[in-house]
Amino acid sequence: MIEILRRYSLITLLLFNFTVAAADVSPLESAPDKAKIAPISKQVSEETVTSKLWKLLLDLPLLADWNKQSDDIYKPSFSTQSKSKAPKYIIGIHPLHNPKRLFEVYGPIVDFLNANMPEASFTLEASRNYEEFDRKLYSEHFDFAMPNPYQTVNSLKHGYRVFGKMADDDDFRGIILVRRDSGISSVADLKGKAVSYPASTALAATMMPQYYLHIHGIDINHDIENRYVGSQESSIINVLRGHVAAGATWPVPWKTFSKENPQLAAQLEVKWQTEPLQNNGWVVRKDIPATVADKFAALLFALGDHEQGRAMLARIPVTRFEPANDHSYEPVEAFIATFIKTVRPLE
Repeated sequence: MIEILRRYSLITLLLFNFTVAAADVSPLESAPDKAKIAPISKQVSEETVTSKLWKLLLDLPLLADWNKQSDDIYKPSFSTQSKSKAPKYIIGIHPLHNPKRLFEVYGPIVDFLNANMPEASFTLEASRNYEEFDRKLYSEHFDFAMPNPYQTVNSLKHGYRVFGKMADDDDFRGIILVRRDSGISSVADLKGKAVSYPASTALAATMMPQYYLHIHGIDINHDIENRYVGSQESSIINVLRGHVAAGATWPVPWKTFSKENPQLAAQLEVKWQTEPLQNNGWVVRKDIPATVADKFAALLFALGDHEQGRAMLARIPVTRFEPANDHSYEPVEAFIATFIKTVRPLE
């Protein structure tokens, strides 16, 4: 019906324009000249205009199929929902790496989710540093997020729930690097020197190493200079370049750095390491539909079941993602309470 009305409106407009054109006389003609026009000429002129009009109209694609059945004019079509119309969800990954590296590692996973969830559209969003990530997470900007365990615990107070985590908890520990030619042999040798960390709220790469130094006789608030340099890679590079006597990180970025820069990594050594805690969590905002959250989780947990997924996990590197819940992070809450009581406050 809409198509028919549209065609009718256009035909009416064309008829009106041609009628006006046929009746129009050049302003150069005088009144007497008009009177000299014979009635038969006027009739021929009108017939010519009319015939030209209908010829033009019938040549239009608009009327090419006018004589078809009405059900051929408009046929509704139905298809699966396109990504452009699907609900959009933002995925945030805490600054395990600099933004460029983070997209290289986690971008393929987000692409995989998009390919297998046509009913949703996912966008990966990196943060320049921990402060920016914290601000986004605690303001509920992310729909899905993979925070570190400390941020995971805090997110529970800001509208999120835990649904999964990284496996390989034994890898979630702090490590402290020094140059092989540094001459540092004991924790006491760090007194009066600078130590680098990614950020004050990084659990494995900052809090756990600082607690390790604390229980081994270092007052981290007075005996050393703490430098928070923004990312895991920066902490490693600061040691390599001699800007600090030691640098803290955790095994995942250290393994990646060693694999990609073996000659540089050979100049460093892991001098000390902490006890492990629960690995990074996966959280979802509580108002996200359960059907979306459940399918998202199922696809993540099944990555290790196929070759494509295993290749993605190897880039992180982690063997798998696994189910978890809010109670999974109670040991982390206990560690944080001890850290605040014995080492330093957390803002």
